[in-house]
Amino acid sequence: MSVDVVLPCLNEAGALPAVLRGLPPGVRAIVVDNGSTDGSAEIAAAHGALVVTESRRGFGAAAHRGLLAATADVVAFCDADGSFDLGELPRVYAPVADGRADLVLGRRRPQSWGSWPLHARLANAALAWRLRRRTGVALHDLGPMRAGRREQLLALGMTDRRSGYPLEMVVRGARAGFRIAETDVTYRPRVGRSKVTGTVRGTARAIVDMARVLAEVRA
Repeated sequence: MSVDVVLPCLNEAGALPAVLRGLPPGVRAIVVDNGSTDGSAEIAAAHGALVVTESRRGFGAAAHRGLLAATADVVAFCDADGSFDLGELPRVYAPVADGRADLVLGRRRPQSWGSWPLHARLANAALAWRLRRRTGVALHDLGPMRAGRREQLLALGMTDRRSGYPLEMVVRGARAGFRIAETDVTYRPRVGRSKVTGTVRGTARAIVDMARVLAEVRA
């Protein structure tokens, strides 16, 4: 079973070397450069990753560009900032690869208080609670580390290209009858400053994007 992991990237030069060295055997990294100015694309290529570019800014835009570039049967997604241990990816993609699930999300288990700011943690918990109420999917975290089958993910027809993309994947998957599960993964402080959950403004923007997705579900 072939596996690609999509790593959306915006100025992650400090984190990429260690992130890419942590890839499990047999997993190909697809680094999607989303407008970096710090040499991230060159560093990723030097460490053996397939590098593609996405000019439209946004997590969803970069993630979907990576999905389109993937050729493996199973596609995983993860942040490129060093907050996740890619060595734990098999926990996430194995249930998909062996047919036990269609979409698996990594449930973040912070290693320190600095790993996950309180405002971001509370916002995530609230969104997960609303998702459980509206879809019946028993998830507690909407984190970025996840995996599914490429053809099934493409068939979902996801349209969000901002921070609502991860939630839209779950919502559309639930509507399509996906078997959705979660598994614990380590979550540690990222390298450098976060563009989204590390700031109140970024978290607020993500909440607005995800709330829009949930409103569409209700409609």
